Parts: sequence; structure tokens; C-alpha cells
Amino acid sequence: MPIKEDTIAILKQFDTGNKFSYLPVLPKASVLVPLLVKDGELHTLMTLRSKELRTNAGEVCFPGGKRDPSDRDDVETALREAEEEIGLPPDHVQVVCKLFPIMNKSGLLVTPVVGFIDESFCPRPNPAEVSAVFTVPLDFFTSEKDHFATHGAAGMTGPLHSFYFTDPDTGNQYHIWGLTAMVVIVVALLALRKKPEFDVGFDSEDPLSFFQQILHRRISKL
Repeated sequence: MPIKEDTIAILKQFDTGNKFSYLPVLPKASVLVPLLVKDGELHTLMTLRSKELRTNAGEVCFPGGKRDPSDRDDVETALREAEEEIGLPPDHVQVVCKLFPIMNKSGLLVTPVVGFIDESFCPRPNPAEVSAVFTVPLDFFTSEKDHFATHGAAGMTGPLHSFYFTDPDTGNQYHIWGLTAMVVIVVALLALRKKPEFDVGFDSEDPLSFFQQILHRRISKL
């Protein structure tokens, strides 16, 4: 089976659907985790946030943002934000699954939406929000070589993951860390069916249960 179709079949097994619809009404956001096949390997597309933004300026992230009242669901939020930030038309994304929501340090419930895009997609970044767009081999996030972890970080359960990626096309180095690193580690281990070389800080065989417990613990303290 071709790599794209194989990956879609794997990831669909982890679609949460409406499994988390019972959660209390909390501020919500979504990110799109765009996957593509490049040189026969799975890659993901990431962005560098503009230094002019009020929050998380100059950080690496996935396209995404807060839910608008007009958004029907988490998927629509992720697709709308991706179009606004990098010019990715919603109908150019093959949505595969919604993963479990993760509460960020600000109490925002962030839902990752995984979808495939075409390798030929040419980003048109909105300079007010995005200063760079680049792709990273998904396998990079299972290797110990450029991975660092900090333990005991404030507000963190488990290690705070960091990666330093040098884009071979531009020579630019990007620091990928925090929630973005955690999301891409989960997507990599699920899609590649490969346990990372480092301690991820959760059960790689059953990440859903771990993150569900963490979420319930955070919510109980609200």
C-alpha cells in the first residue's frame, strides 16, 4: 500500500470523533498538522510565528488559532486558520483525523487536526502572522540526535521536549518545543508506528489514556 494511504488507514484508528464532547465549555483552539509525502517520506509542514504577534511571537507552531463563533467545529477552525495564515485552501486538505485535545498553559483546549496536503502546495504566508514556512521529515521527531528534554518545567507533567532543526533548503535553524513538539511527537509515533529513541514521558502504546488523565486533572482544578 502506498505510504499516504497506509498512513491514513493507521491514523483514522485514532480519530477521537465526539469522544470529548462531554467536556465543560472551555475556550477552544485548533491546529492543523499538515502531512505530505516528499522524496518518498512523510513530512510535516510548520510555521514560524511573526515577531510582531502579541503571543508566542517568533515561535515554531502549526497553523491554527482560537475558535471563532462562526466555526462549526474544530476541523473548520483549523482549516480556516491555515487558509488565513499560509494561504492553504480548505479543499486542498484531506482531513484524516482529530486527535485528543491538550490544554495549554493558558487554559486553552487545543485540538490537533491531522490532514494530508499535496507536495506541490506553495505557501503564501500572511506576513502579519507568519514569518517562515518549512517542512520537516516526520522521522526527525523520533530521533534522539537533535532532541533535548527538560524535566520539572513549571506547569508540565513529564519532560518538556525541544528539537533543533536545520532546514537543508535555507540553512535556517528552528527551535521546536513545548506543545508543538508534544503534538508532533504523538503524530510521528502514531503515523510511523515507531517508538522514539528518547523517553516521551507517556505510554507510547496508549497516548490517549495518558492525555485524557492529564486533561481531567487540569479541568478538576479550574
